[in-house]
Amino acid sequence: MIKNDFYEHAREKYAEIGIDTDAALKTLRATPVSMHCWQGDDVGGFEHEGSALGGGNGIQVTGNYPGKARTLAELREDIEKVFTLVPGANRLNLHASYADFSETGFADRDSLEPKHFASWIDWSKRNNIPLDFNSTFFSHPKAGGMTLSSKDKGIRDFWIEHAKRCREIGAAFGKEQGSACIHNIWIADGMKDIPADRNGYRKILESSLDEILSVNHPADFIKDCVESKVFGIGTESYVVGSHEFYMGYATSRNLMLTLDMGHFHPTENVADKISSMLMFVPEIMFHLSRGVRWDSDHVTILNDDMRQIGEEVVRTGKLDKIHLGTDFFDGSINRIGAWAIGTRATKKALLFGLLQNNKKLVEYEEDGNYFARLAMNELYKTLPFGDVWEHFCISEGVPTDAQLINAVADYEKNVTSKRA
Repeated sequence: MIKNDFYEHAREKYAEIGIDTDAALKTLRATPVSMHCWQGDDVGGFEHEGSALGGGNGIQVTGNYPGKARTLAELREDIEKVFTLVPGANRLNLHASYADFSETGFADRDSLEPKHFASWIDWSKRNNIPLDFNSTFFSHPKAGGMTLSSKDKGIRDFWIEHAKRCREIGAAFGKEQGSACIHNIWIADGMKDIPADRNGYRKILESSLDEILSVNHPADFIKDCVESKVFGIGTESYVVGSHEFYMGYATSRNLMLTLDMGHFHPTENVADKISSMLMFVPEIMFHLSRGVRWDSDHVTILNDDMRQIGEEVVRTGKLDKIHLGTDFFDGSINRIGAWAIGTRATKKALLFGLLQNNKKLVEYEEDGNYFARLAMNELYKTLPFGDVWEHFCISEGVPTDAQLINAVADYEKNVTSKRA
């Protein structure tokens, strides 16, 4: 590893309190973050030229910053650029609405096949970036109300078949890349005003999920997870797939649970859920974003919430059972810059957790020395964390924080600003 004076100083400071920065960076380098594809085109997808398939239950993205990706080729170009700005291991998280129909012709959501993502598999191999996947239950004419919990059998069967197809596609990803694809299920089903049959819709959702997951795929190829939400626009009073529903479902089915930082009450500490859930579910998937007053999916930054996530992920001792992914979308700023800031912040949070002497903290706690525990937590905030992070960026051949603005500006000048 490249050495520099600032890093050597930081290394010594951390060593004084029993922290091996080289070991922390080794772990950080090997821990992938699954970056979401949908930041680059404002969650539009490319089912039809230039925009998502119409209909209800779309995803609201604010802003109209110039240079949005208009085609799959432009989106991939932007993604490749972002990965030159982010150090360490990475994955890419796709939605089903990003199928490639250029060689096959259009297929609706219930007719998708691995061949519609063959170009993504080729891209993955060329760039050595494994793929994760999401069924897409929004931005479609049949998504104007309920989907998997619909009392209309025709609507429900359409979306059940869609999810089955997506699991088949995810398994194909996993087989080709030699790394299990994480397939996530999130639905927007709910109601704006007070429902009369909360239980009925949840029973239907349970049955739908059971049918979807009844098809067996090798565990080495695909890992399934389910994701909750507290409310959404148009579902303020009731969401069928609440946290309690999916917590119970994942626990009873031994299934991975997805925790989206924006899908809980603003005063909830999502980091506190990690240790509890890992007692009862095999693994956790994180969708990391930043809510501002509500689930507004702002770009992730290294704030207190993210630092606490990084700490708890490390303190569980189950880093291999926790998967980190980003999930934000901001069309009001440079999209490549947004991707880079958010993905780098995720890695910074993990590094912040790795650069702590947790054994000593536990010793203080068990001795009842809560002053010393608090004092050490305060100490971590002023140690030369930035020098360790900068050294990591330099070692990985990506821009430092100080260089990131110019790197993004150059790409905007030479590439995205030329898009009409």
